[in-house]
Amino acid sequence: MISVSFRMIRVGCWLGSAMLLAACNRTEPAAEAPMSLLAAYMQDPAAVERGARIYDGTCAQFCHEAEPRVGEEVNLFDCQWRYGNTADEIFQITTSGMPGTRMVGYGNNFPEGKQDLWKLIAFIKTKQPECETSEMQKIQ
Repeated sequence: MISVSFRMIRVGCWLGSAMLLAACNRTEPAAEAPMSLLAAYMQDPAAVERGARIYDGTCAQFCHEAEPRVGEEVNLFDCQWRYGNTADEIFQITTSGMPGTRMVGYGNNFPEGKQDLWKLIAFIKTKQPECETSEMQKIQ
């Protein structure tokens, strides 16, 4: 009787181990990469609208026009950027400013901090035509 119980325990352990190994070897389909915060904001009309209001209240009040104008020296809505046009470069310039220019750094001084800055960038990017980023220009 003891040997039968021992065998049952051994068989149970063996089956349990086999099931565990089978479960661990099961491959799940690769999940899609999560959408970037900027991409999510660019697809969210409320976020783009908030970015537009921030633009109107800060950028358009000082150096940049409220509406894109061709030929404007500091036009954020064309592809001719002097200091970088990737989202990360825009983030850095807006946060830290640009020495030797009238572009001051805003840091995180928006009501919702960095979230508002990404919404501002989403607004700018949705108003731009397709542009080569400075990363693309470096590759060529």
